[in-house]
Amino acid sequence: MKDEVLFVDDEEELRFSAAQTLKLAGLTASAVGDAELALARLARDFPGVLITDIRMPGMDGMTLMRRALEIDPSLPVIIVTGNGDVELAVQAMRDGAYDFLEKPYDPAHLVHVVRRALEKRRLTLENRSLRNQVGGRDVIEARLIGRSDVMVRLREQLRAVSATEADVLITGETGTGKEVIARALHRASARQGKPFVHINCAALPRDLVEIELFGHVAGAFAGAHRTRYGKLEHGRGGTVFLDEIDSLDTGVQAKFLQAIQSRQITPLGSNDPVDLDVRFVAASKDRLEDAVEEGRFRSDLFYRLNVVTLRAPALAERRADIPLLFVHLVGEAAARYKRPVPDVDPAMLAAAAARDWSGNVRELRNAADRYVLGLPAETAPGAASAPAGSLPAQMAAHERALIAAALGANNGALKPTYEALGISRKALYEKMQKHGLDRGTYS
Repeated sequence: MKDEVLFVDDEEELRFSAAQTLKLAGLTASAVGDAELALARLARDFPGVLITDIRMPGMDGMTLMRRALEIDPSLPVIIVTGNGDVELAVQAMRDGAYDFLEKPYDPAHLVHVVRRALEKRRLTLENRSLRNQVGGRDVIEARLIGRSDVMVRLREQLRAVSATEADVLITGETGTGKEVIARALHRASARQGKPFVHINCAALPRDLVEIELFGHVAGAFAGAHRTRYGKLEHGRGGTVFLDEIDSLDTGVQAKFLQAIQSRQITPLGSNDPVDLDVRFVAASKDRLEDAVEEGRFRSDLFYRLNVVTLRAPALAERRADIPLLFVHLVGEAAARYKRPVPDVDPAMLAAAAARDWSGNVRELRNAADRYVLGLPAETAPGAASAPAGSLPAQMAAHERALIAAALGANNGALKPTYEALGISRKALYEKMQKHGLDRGTYS
């Protein structure tokens, strides 16, 4: 992102002069005469600094500063004061202002203060980006995108579980990202530097399942000329992810239960157990309780895995996340195909949020890939289906989804949101209040 300076003053002459000074110094600057307009431009990752006069009609500079710091406490805010406002400037510094300028200020001093503030802002955003990619709490948020209540709860559960050695069961519809959750759990745990072994139980050859999982020693059967480690042993010190665990044969389930309980396996043809230092994470798209009732899954294995259960929510449960998630997937696709990241039309994001995605995140990722490649969008069955309920309820749900999508596309900024929706600022406020939408959720 390019550095930006947002200058706020109700006096047009001062705005023009300051903007000219900053532009002549090679800085990108914009000036507005209203604090509300300035606030609508701000978001958590606004790539610049805010300069505001203290005394303005309507919302004054002190209030604007406090509102801006609510959006991002690390945003550098520079206060401009008059001769009699020194005490206010001191109070502003105590309340979190980065610096203050007293009128009349030297243009060179303005540029100097702004450059220092921009450098601080650059470092803040770079550090924030790095924290989102590695280690601790933020690695979970970087992998599990979304601001909906169900995603916030899921991340909270993951952070709590990642600090333990508990085995975990993940349930959810096809395409909801169960493997992504398992990998996030691994990366946030103390095992992150060790292997993550993904085993698709449904893809294991039925007559070779035990050999694939537990391995064998030389001479165990005809053709076994040398010892072979099983997939479970390959996960030493790390995490073993057993996808579609309900597809395992009940006989193999019994042996697997023993491995979980004792943390030991016995390779085929051997009498000597091998210690296992692994964490088991299992996943199923179907309810394992139903599989137990039908006799397809052992109840003792189910209860052993069911100590901690995490549920991957379907996209239908978190429509407000779809715009943010789609933009994220577009960025991933662009990197994968070595293409420039295309701009995404907010109207398209709104339509995506209102659409049903039966294939969940997997289907949305395919749509992002096609968008990056410039291919026409596919219309899936049920794409235009409406939510259940009365006509007013369906219309309200659709309106809420459109507004949430526009807010997400604009990082919570109000001006581009109401412009994209083609309504007034007052109408947007009223509709946000009606649907319980908070711009801070999207910034």
